[in-house]
Amino acid sequence: MNAKSAWIILIAVLAGAAAGFVLANSINRSELSTLRAENERLKTAAPPKASADTGGELSEDEINSTVARADSNPTDFETQRNVGIAIYRYGAMKQDEKLVRQAVKILERATKLRPDDYDIILSLGNAYFDVGYFTKDNEALSNARTFYEKALASKPDNPDVMTDLGLTYFLQTPPDYENAAGEFKKSLNKNPKHEKSLQFIVQTLIKQNKSSEASEYLERLRSVNPKNESIGELTSMLNGSQPAG
Repeated sequence: MNAKSAWIILIAVLAGAAAGFVLANSINRSELSTLRAENERLKTAAPPKASADTGGELSEDEINSTVARADSNPTDFETQRNVGIAIYRYGAMKQDEKLVRQAVKILERATKLRPDDYDIILSLGNAYFDVGYFTKDNEALSNARTFYEKALASKPDNPDVMTDLGLTYFLQTPPDYENAAGEFKKSLNKNPKHEKSLQFIVQTLIKQNKSSEASEYLERLRSVNPKNESIGELTSMLNGSQPAG
């Protein structure tokens, strides 16, 4: 999901992003039940129940059993889709990169069976994004970019996906701030009050030594939400940057 001051905002913002481990807090008990129900549906015999002290979490046996049944039914689209998305979301909740990678494998099978399924496309983008972010893997970020672009080709007006696409450029090594800024601006054209885009366009412009333009976007963010928690850190970053166009 490193604690250098320049990345404080990034970490905070990613806690609310559409992508990945980033969605960790969005999975609820209902979704957990969905994954367990999918496991039950796939089994020919009832599994042992999770122990009472698991706090509602899935056991390792339940996860492995669910993945195994997806692996044994590679041409069943519904199985690949349901298990892949559920494992991805659970892996995101647990911040478990290994589980997310398993989800990628399953979702890749699903997208081969039905290439135009939007939920699969977006879930693959998010899963690859998570892998790329946590392992600083340019190839995974590039894969995320490919699926985000496919998602936008299908639904072009989604500022969340545009922002995550921009982040694939922002996070790569070395960063591509020009393309990142371009995607954040596209998002803001769709939704001028999109806070995550505003936060990252400010950071990106500061990195480009465009402090005047960054200041304008920071004021826009302040206007949209004066209580946005990133404003203080962004202000410090801007004040510490070199004044330039």
